[in-house]
Amino acid sequence: MTVERGPIQPKSLVSQWSTRFAYSYGYKAGNMVWIAGQVARNGDGELVGLADPEAQAVQCYENIKAVVETAGGTLDDIVSCTTYLSDRAYREPVTEVRHRYFKGPDYPTNTLCIVTGLGLPEYLVEIEAVAVLQN
Repeated sequence: MTVERGPIQPKSLVSQWSTRFAYSYGYKAGNMVWIAGQVARNGDGELVGLADPEAQAVQCYENIKAVVETAGGTLDDIVSCTTYLSDRAYREPVTEVRHRYFKGPDYPTNTLCIVTGLGLPEYLVEIEAVAVLQN
């Protein structure tokens, strides 16, 4: 059995980042989608929310939403996330943002990691996800 597979590149996200650093924003195999760690860069490649973990989390989830929708799904298809924070103090504001995007009562799993740094010093939050598409 051959499974259809390939990279996911939302038109709303800048491809120069994924090309420069040799990754795909998402990768679909069958009905599964792996979404690379998303940081607070908007469609123009600009950082959103300098020194603001809440604004950065919003942009991360907007990017995740763009990837899963490009793959043919919705945020309801997300089954798992991994959230990386550069400071434990960001936990509450990022969790509050998470509640805006995942309404429950059934939430995706989430692993929270506090790290000493992310790809660039101005990145406070990075979130990756896995989706299982219902279609």
